[in-house]
Amino acid sequence: MIPKSGLKPNSVAYERHPVIAPSGFREYDARWLFGPDLNLLGVRLLGLALGTLLNRRGVEPRIVTGHDYRSYSASVKDALIVGLMASGCEVHDIGLCITPMAYFAQFDLDVPAVAMVTASHNENGWTGVKMGLDRPLTFGPEDMATLKAMVAAGDVERRSGGALIDVEGLQARYMDDLCKGPKLKRHLRTVVACGNGTAGPFALEVLARLGCDVIPLDCTPDWTFPRYNPNPEDLAMLKAMAQAVRERDADLALGFDGDGDRCGVVDNEGHEIFADKLGVLLARDMAAEHPNARFVVDVKSTGLFTTDPVLQSLGATTEYWKTGHSHMKRRTQETGALAGFEKSGHYFLREPLGRGYDDGLLSAIAICRMLDRNPGKSLADLHRGLPRTWSTPTMSPHCADDAKYGVIARLTAHMEQLHRAGGTLAGEAIASVSTINGVRVTLASGSWGLVRASSNKPELVVVCESPVSEARMRAVFKALDAELSAYPEVGAYNQKI
Repeated sequence: MIPKSGLKPNSVAYERHPVIAPSGFREYDARWLFGPDLNLLGVRLLGLALGTLLNRRGVEPRIVTGHDYRSYSASVKDALIVGLMASGCEVHDIGLCITPMAYFAQFDLDVPAVAMVTASHNENGWTGVKMGLDRPLTFGPEDMATLKAMVAAGDVERRSGGALIDVEGLQARYMDDLCKGPKLKRHLRTVVACGNGTAGPFALEVLARLGCDVIPLDCTPDWTFPRYNPNPEDLAMLKAMAQAVRERDADLALGFDGDGDRCGVVDNEGHEIFADKLGVLLARDMAAEHPNARFVVDVKSTGLFTTDPVLQSLGATTEYWKTGHSHMKRRTQETGALAGFEKSGHYFLREPLGRGYDDGLLSAIAICRMLDRNPGKSLADLHRGLPRTWSTPTMSPHCADDAKYGVIARLTAHMEQLHRAGGTLAGEAIASVSTINGVRVTLASGSWGLVRASSNKPELVVVCESPVSEARMRAVFKALDAELSAYPEVGAYNQKI
């Protein structure tokens, strides 16, 4: 069963051979355009390879499956299950669900592995699988590369003993688990925005049970995504959330992505709070309850995690790490951190707050409980209580997949040499250069700029921040942009400041 390339849908060959484009195996997610890049025979081969990998790694061949609310997701999952069963796996299918519900099922059912069929917030036409063999972790680059090579070579093993178990009542147990704490004392008028993704019914029930006065916004699942994609970083979704807050005089809006593992926030004044700044607020709240707490944040995140005087007074320490939910989840687990915060909105809460996986509903509950512990303050008040910084949006100049890592390597070497030589950037001395993920250059004033390769797209990622002024932030970006202009492989930006 070696996959073929170049086969067109609505052809005999397409119905006889597996189609699974190698480009769909990303750094830590797997995503394909269903039809052109992946057919059901390809999905079946993927399941057979995944089950083979379980056996080769010595993992008990038992796995949770679930699917999001897209017209074809159940069919994709069924094909995946056929492949998993052919490899000898006992499959525990929980049906329609959000991704964190599948992660919860690994613990609830005591099953080691997971394969969640979802394209998250991607446009219609996309599908994908989030996979893991060691709860609460999901696949990183090495796992994905191994699976990709196995699929390409048809390197799979069929085994007997496969079985399918349809799990009943998991959705209710998941929501009961989220709602097991005390109800809120504070009456929070809460806009719940789901972009017609899978999270709608679950988010509404959980937040209502918590004690919120829930105001639904696009919470009915609809696989056509009639208004905008369910992505709490998308400006269209954020604008709708802000409008609903102002019209309904709400305390906040909570926005969930298509598969429910991320949460975005708009405050009571209708202003978005970027996920890294919200992470600082949550870290303050958590560190007050758990002194000397450790946190992990991704390299795109604000410098306030290390400079905030409140976090310093509480003895909190923070490590910056690689961007990507799989990287962040693993590092949070490895270091025993209380929580991890990624700028995209993936938050990872560990015991006693959570089990270490990213769950948008659990993040929303943490936000509501933070407000409950601050009865005299609005979310906007808490946000204004942070030291002021000026930051760019995440900007993404085009750079081909086969060129982007080379560009980053050369830029990193140049910045490290500049630092060693006592050089400057944007007229300031370079205080440090971090190469955890791309290159993050911090200047004497605390201003910084990051350039890294996108994990999922033919792009670079550029982010800058300054605690001094907007002008200083723009100067840092201008200097980095000038450096990038020396590389002909780097093209136009999706946006600029």
